[in-house]
Amino acid sequence: MRQYLNWKTYLLLAALGIVTASLVYTNKLAKKLEREEKKKMVQLVRAIKTLNEAPYNQDLSFMNQLLEENTTVPFIIASGQQTVQYVANIDTVGKRDGQQLLEQKLKEFSEEHPPIVIDFGFGTSYVYYGDSYLLKQLRYFPYVQLGIISLFLIVALIALSAAHRSIQNQVWVGLSKETAHQLGTPLSSIEAWLELLKDHEENKEAVEEMQKDLDRLKLVADRFSKVGSSPQLEEENLVTRVESMVHYMQKRAPSKVKITIDTDEPEIPVYISGPLFDWVLENLMRNALDAMDGKGSIAVKVVNTPQQVFVDVQDTGKGIAKHQIKKVFNPGFTTKKRGWGLGLSLSRRIIEKYHHGSLFVKSSEVGKGTTFRIILRR
Repeated sequence: MRQYLNWKTYLLLAALGIVTASLVYTNKLAKKLEREEKKKMVQLVRAIKTLNEAPYNQDLSFMNQLLEENTTVPFIIASGQQTVQYVANIDTVGKRDGQQLLEQKLKEFSEEHPPIVIDFGFGTSYVYYGDSYLLKQLRYFPYVQLGIISLFLIVALIALSAAHRSIQNQVWVGLSKETAHQLGTPLSSIEAWLELLKDHEENKEAVEEMQKDLDRLKLVADRFSKVGSSPQLEEENLVTRVESMVHYMQKRAPSKVKITIDTDEPEIPVYISGPLFDWVLENLMRNALDAMDGKGSIAVKVVNTPQQVFVDVQDTGKGIAKHQIKKVFNPGFTTKKRGWGLGLSLSRRIIEKYHHGSLFVKSSEVGKGTTFRIILRR
């Protein structure tokens, strides 16, 4: 269960707790206010009945005061035929559809509360009343509060995610620049020693192999130096680039692993940074090799469309569990015993930030394999 919980989950649960508590408490207040308004209406009905039945010379100032002080609860007194006899706290002055409005209010009030019966002795009338404006506001308040908290959560999550990404970027850039810097000094020294070894003919074969490894190390250092800066994108044939990386990785793959490339077009021109794009492909294929335990296949498929180019890297490895798919691009996440867990993070950064494309897990099934997809825009 812990693997599904993070600070965002706890923040959401806290917000839901606040809203739930507010909803329960506000609902209790609304019911209490509703009971008070019902008591007020019962008192008003008694006052109206008293005013109608009282002798001419009786002091009715208190009853009149009760009627005058009710400025919040709207009500309508109607006869048995629903003929309107008296209206309070409903504005119909100057409205052409005043009668229609009263009929509508009468229907609404009858649905909200059962009418209170007044028996005058010579006839029966009914008092229909609705909720006061304050009671309506109180009932809608939790939903307004929910909207405010939701907006706050969205803004907070966006701000925190942006800050988190900024910190990640600084870490990546700092790590990459420092790695390139640390590699630079020994590489220069090794290159100088190779020049001395070239003076002796008997070292020719060894020097050639060492030169290949040195060039490879220079390429790695160059890749790291480009992370954190804005690399120059140049138009290249993507198919040629992918083919060279497939051949490179096939030589270094176990004998029981077959790496193939599938494309319908021999030439697909796109703007890329060659060294960095090669690094992404290498990372994806190395991860695929690690997931296959020395046997299986890797298929790299390139699909060209007018707006986009798709590069799919599909393997027949162990696959990724569903709950881990969203984590594979997080810095530090790895299922291998060794490794920093930065390969896929850097790969996504290279594709999204420098090439303005996208890199994601297209599909994965445990025990059957995984497909990563790169999308490059035209």
